[in-house]
Amino acid sequence: MSIWATCSRLVGGAALLLGAAPPLRAQLSLQEALQAAFPPPAVVDRRTAFLSSAALDSARADAGAPVDQSVVSYYVATRDGAPLGVAYFDSHRVRTLNEVLMIVVGPDDKVQRVEVLRFAEPPEYHPRDGWLAQFQGHTLAPDLSLKGSISAMTGATLTSNAVTRSVRRVLALHRRIHPFTPTGGAAP
Repeated sequence: MSIWATCSRLVGGAALLLGAAPPLRAQLSLQEALQAAFPPPAVVDRRTAFLSSAALDSARADAGAPVDQSVVSYYVATRDGAPLGVAYFDSHRVRTLNEVLMIVVGPDDKVQRVEVLRFAEPPEYHPRDGWLAQFQGHTLAPDLSLKGSISAMTGATLTSNAVTRSVRRVLALHRRIHPFTPTGGAAP
């Protein structure tokens, strides 16, 4: 056996012993993500909000991140007429390639879930479920930042920043959209 084959086996064995990162979950479609977030018998309705220039400016200020979409599609989930949550899908660039997140906000305006639907950057920069779980329970507050209560992923600062900006952007838009009104819409 060559020296390279021996080294390769040693490195592979060390990775197993040291607990290498778990494999990434398969990427989800929009429908699969919605069903995972709101399993039957939940009813999910797609709605659209139209934001004014003033609402966009206000959302940008609150988010501390770019907010350029004046037309926002979102998905309201209910069960027996009671609100379960709202799912937003945010597509953005991480470094040079895009990622798509589903961010679910509860009736209490707190993050319930963050799910990666697409991630085109190298797999070692992909956010893990355990890291994403730290967003649960957060509202749009100053501590929702990498300098606050969100820990950065080691070796993946750009991903950490991109996900945190995305969650802040969605929460800022959520403040301006009235998702649990019968017609949805946006604040003037």
